[in-house]
Amino acid sequence: MESPIRKLQPVSIWNHFSDLNAVPRPSKKEERIIEFMVNFGKNLMLETIVDEIGNVIIKKPATKGFENKKTVVMQSHLDMVHQKNSETVFDFETQGINMFIDGDWVTADGTTLGADNGLGVAAIMAVLSSNTIEHPTIEALFTIDEETGMTGAMGLKGGVLSGEILLNLDTEEDDEIDVGCAGGIDVTAKRSYQEETTPTETLAFKIAIKGLQGGHSGMDIHKGLGNANKIMNRLLYHGTECVGLRISNIDGGSLRNAIPRESFSIIVIDETEKERFLLKMKNLIGLIKEEFKTIEPNLTIDITNSKVPLKVMDLDIQKVFLKSIYSALNGVYRMSPDIPNLVETSNNIAKITVSDGKINIACLTRSSSESSKNDLVNALTSCFELAGFNVELSGSYPGWQPNVDSEILEVLTKLYENLFNEKAKVEACHAGLECGILGQNYPLMDMISFGPTIKGAHSPDERVSITSVQKFWKFLLQILKNIPERNS
Repeated sequence: MESPIRKLQPVSIWNHFSDLNAVPRPSKKEERIIEFMVNFGKNLMLETIVDEIGNVIIKKPATKGFENKKTVVMQSHLDMVHQKNSETVFDFETQGINMFIDGDWVTADGTTLGADNGLGVAAIMAVLSSNTIEHPTIEALFTIDEETGMTGAMGLKGGVLSGEILLNLDTEEDDEIDVGCAGGIDVTAKRSYQEETTPTETLAFKIAIKGLQGGHSGMDIHKGLGNANKIMNRLLYHGTECVGLRISNIDGGSLRNAIPRESFSIIVIDETEKERFLLKMKNLIGLIKEEFKTIEPNLTIDITNSKVPLKVMDLDIQKVFLKSIYSALNGVYRMSPDIPNLVETSNNIAKITVSDGKINIACLTRSSSESSKNDLVNALTSCFELAGFNVELSGSYPGWQPNVDSEILEVLTKLYENLFNEKAKVEACHAGLECGILGQNYPLMDMISFGPTIKGAHSPDERVSITSVQKFWKFLLQILKNIPERNS
């Protein structure tokens, strides 16, 4: 039976999106989606290239009458964030996304949807496969690994593209035109610890934090959403201070670019402290839920009996570890002094694992200011090094600085106002777009970013507005018709 999603308007986009979501496409494992895109381009008899890092470039000549317009690079990324609810049984590496319609939204069943950035990819595919859409010469650029390192954009060499204008289709509010974004860097703190034999006459418990919204660690970092790692640390810290709680293991969060929604730990306490411990946790959980009741109404914190583990963490290291997480900044570090309501610098404590004598803490620090980014990185490094961690910095990428003299920006703002009878919001965003990276090897390329409305990106609540996709498509078609002529 054909999915009702394939009958949505515009049919071409939704069919291509459905085809994409049938292909597993996790970051750093894009072999299948690369093959899919190559076959797509070749079946259209279009020039199709895969560069040495895995980016796919498909070139389509201009339609009649558009030969003298500037060549346009249409760009989106192939990979998607893989997040699912803990109770959802799903294998991202072998299964296609299970989608359904919920009112004006298309969403997925307990997993991320892949609208980020699959809707952008599908829109480009719809242009490439059309025989009726008017457009200038197009170079479709499909990058890999945007979500976990931007290695596709970083690896794209100069000279591969000839386009003068880049349309990045990777923003998430249909009334915004983006002209700048934040850069980022991965901060990883690691250390080992001595495991000790679990004391006798102890009880073990599993602490499970679930039900948080999660979300995009750039676009949602200012909302005050709960961070499962921070909440877990709060519980463990007070349990240690109150009853001498001992940690056996922790598994919190998953991807650096996703605000952690869940965290799980196994702890032990002296059996004589059971009532005191449970009362302390009950009171603390009540306080935490009260703090988050408005923004995180589905938060659950459960403490259940567990099998007593063989080993626990050395108590002195445990205390230093918990204090380091308490001290490390999570959330907004600085707001932009120049652009109202824009986060300039932030950090996401994304993933914490404690097991088998090793601690690993993974953060993603973002900023549109290199100096402010470095300042926060130094603060985090100092915090973790004082606790005996080795700190590694990796995956640094630049931000995208706005160009106030952008010709394509002027085209888009005028078109938007004419089409929708209101002014578009010209914004810089706190997410990491690939424009800044691509601009290093293509400094003269005029870049702009826009897209349909997507909510809950990087979480299982991800959804895309159906009417917004229609609006986005209407806007895109008019942009392609109004690309400026080449300079004589």
